[in-house]
Amino acid sequence: MENLLGLLRIHVKRGVNLAIRDRAGLQGGTSSATAPGPSPCPLIVEPALIRDISSSDPYVVVHSGKQKLKTRVVKHSLNPDWNDHLTLSVTDPNLPVKLTVYDYDLLSADDKMGEAEFNIAAYLEAIKFRYALEGGLPDGTIIMKIQPSRQNCLSEESHIVWNQGKLVQNMFLRLQHVECGEVEIHLEWIDIPGSRGI
Repeated sequence: MENLLGLLRIHVKRGVNLAIRDRAGLQGGTSSATAPGPSPCPLIVEPALIRDISSSDPYVVVHSGKQKLKTRVVKHSLNPDWNDHLTLSVTDPNLPVKLTVYDYDLLSADDKMGEAEFNIAAYLEAIKFRYALEGGLPDGTIIMKIQPSRQNCLSEESHIVWNQGKLVQNMFLRLQHVECGEVEIHLEWIDIPGSRGI
């Protein structure tokens, strides 16, 4: 990629208070029942099809431009710990990153559980100055603060922090188009030798 600036590693940490999407189903082990109709016909419900009726099976899809990456599915959780690392190739610093949470469904289309969008422009601006910071700052030094606003999906103030010789950004993203839910992520920049750089 001749326009490659570098790589953005997104650590999708966890979801908090996600929406319930598995509202119908059976609980318990394998069961049988009689089907309605003229002749009794036993219905067998396999354990793999039994769902918790007050939960979800969430996973996250991250989009940027034509790139699409996804986390693993965490079964039966409204507060999942994904702890997955996804890496995007960055060619345009102004291109937003979109995060969508889905509920995995075995027998039907996956249900959308909300989405959030964030920009990396402020983070990349801070990255440009990292070489001036090396060697002189203690771990945990806050370089920049980004406030929640109507123009972003932040649920609380986000910090770009000097940590172990790197600039990282932590974010809590409020999911939109859904009744509740947040996703915690952590950004880290990776320089690629031979890339255009930022």
